[in-house]
Parts: sequence; structure tokens; C-alpha cells
Amino acid sequence: MRLGEKDPVTVNGNVGQSSVSLVDLPSVNQNPTAMSTNELVLPLREFFSTPFTAAFCAGGVAGAVSRTVVSPLERLKILYQIQSAGRNEYKMSIVKALKKMYTDEGWRGFMRGNGTNCIRIIPYSAVQFGAYNIYKRFAEPSPGADLDPIRRLICGGMAGITSVTFTYPLDIVRTRLSIQSASFAELGKHEGKLPGMWQTMVIMYKNEGGMKGLYRGIIPTVAGVAPYVGLNFMTYESVRQYFTEPGEKNPVWYRKLAAGAISGAVAQTCTYPFDVLRRRFQINSMSGMGFQYKSVWHAITTIVSQEGFFGLYKGIVPNLLKVAPSMASSWLSFEMTRDFLVSLAPENNTSEPL
Repeated sequence: MRLGEKDPVTVNGNVGQSSVSLVDLPSVNQNPTAMSTNELVLPLREFFSTPFTAAFCAGGVAGAVSRTVVSPLERLKILYQIQSAGRNEYKMSIVKALKKMYTDEGWRGFMRGNGTNCIRIIPYSAVQFGAYNIYKRFAEPSPGADLDPIRRLICGGMAGITSVTFTYPLDIVRTRLSIQSASFAELGKHEGKLPGMWQTMVIMYKNEGGMKGLYRGIIPTVAGVAPYVGLNFMTYESVRQYFTEPGEKNPVWYRKLAAGAISGAVAQTCTYPFDVLRRRFQINSMSGMGFQYKSVWHAITTIVSQEGFFGLYKGIVPNLLKVAPSMASSWLSFEMTRDFLVSLAPENNTSEPL
């Protein structure tokens, strides 16, 4: 008998042939490890390829990439912001200030505080976009309907408050890391290795009043973040809609970049004084910086009287210069990461990315 022939069997005492051949029998998986791996990988692929999860993860990646690309300008902005009247260490052009930063600290000076900033921005962006989607559902006049600009502004503001509340301690630590090695004469010379992120947080917690110290400056921060995020969402979605060709769902990539740059520039210009106040209050307890503000109003009047009205806009030039590369790198990395995650979907999954 050859392999594949039907086997003779006895039915009611008669020899006959069975109706099932060996080739018709179901095959047995000889590799249980591969089977269990597929059972584990498939649900993960389905989970990460869903539109919401893909956008959520891609937003975190985009935030980290964009912050790293513009880290030198971001740090320079902070150094400009905290320099009060009579301090001239960084009273110079952007090019000279960047050169001074490199001369004093090397290339690490450009990245000082960026690790903390990336750790902060990933959950910050995730919470912000997640919260915006939740608030947006409650604000929709009908399921799936577009929001008007005012509702976008309100939902964006609430999302900004939610995200900054969760991640503020990392933001204040990042500010301290950005300035602790800078060549401000009042801060003195630095001996030995500077404290890192977690060590700085522990020192602040022990020496500056526990959680109160880690949330110093939260009021001007919330006052600035709420309108900033609200304006950002409102302006971006409005400009993006304007840039979309009739009959198309999404604008081309360069119009998305333009919409992001415009929304960022508008939001940052309108709310920038709050950002200056936030940085000043975050280092308000550090000796030698030349200011000890008692309240937000006291800080505003002191800055305007000593530094003029434009003291509230210190550092805005490098801040605006970083908008275009920040938004460009953010959107590019977002699109690439999101498309990769969506491509992991099983063939039957035809859901479209956000």
C-alpha cells in the first residue's frame, strides 16, 4: 500500500475502503512555539494598528523628535527668559549666544535638560491629545459633527490643563537642568558632576516644601497653557480645513506643515508672556537670580518696571525660530510612525488612520 491510498477497513464483516484518506486528515502543527507566538503577536498588531492607538503612540514619538531637533533654541529661550534686569551674560544675538553655549559647555550644552524634556513631552502629548478627543466627544453638537472654533478653543484649553497638571514636576526639573550649568556669575562655579533629573527632583522635594516645590509656578503655567493649547488646536484645525482641496479629506503634507507652523506661531505669540512668568517662578527660590516674586501680579509689574514691556517677551525670537523645524519634524515623524503602526493591521482590518 502506498502513502495516500485509502486504507482497507472492515464494515459489517466486509472488507472495504474508508472514505477518508491520509491526505484528507487535518494536519497537526508540529511547532507549538510558533503557534503560541502568533497568538500573542496578532492581538498586539491589532491593538497598535487601531487609529486611536497609532495616533497616540505616534504623537509621543513626534514630541520627542521635535524637542530634540530644536533643543539648542529651546534652551537658549529659557536662558533669555530668566535673565533679569542688569544681567548681561546672554545679552547678545542668537548666533553669539549659541556659540557661547558651545564654548562654555560643549555640544552637551545644546542638549542640557533635553532628556527630561523628552520624558515629559511623551506623556504630555499623549494626555493632551487623549484628553482633547474625550472632551471633543462631549462637546460635539451631534455624534461625529465638526466643532466650531469656540468649542475647539475650550476643549483644547481643558486638554492643556489636564496634560500640564500630570507632567508639571518634570517641566520644572527640566528648567533647573537647563540653567544649572549655564555661565551665570550669580550661580557660582560648578564643581564635580551636576545632579541629574531624579536627583534634582529629590533635592527640590526635600528642600523646597515637598510637592509644593515641584508645582511652583503652576498658576501662571496653567494660565498660559490653557489658551496656548486651545489656540493651537483651534488655529490648526481651521487652517488645515482651509488648506484642504475640495473633495479631499486631508491636505498634502507640505500644507499640513504650514498649518502646524501657523498655529504654533499664533498660539506662542499670543501667550508668550505667561511662558516667561512660568520660567521665572520655576527658579524663584534659587538664590542669586535677582528676583523674588510674591505673586503673578507682582512679577508682571516688576518685570515691566525694570525691563520694560518687552521684558515679557524675552526669548521670543529663538522661540519663533524653532516653530518651523519643530513642527516640520513633529509632523514628519508623526506621519511615518503612525503609517508604520497602521500597516501592522491584519489584511482584513481596513480602518483608516486618524
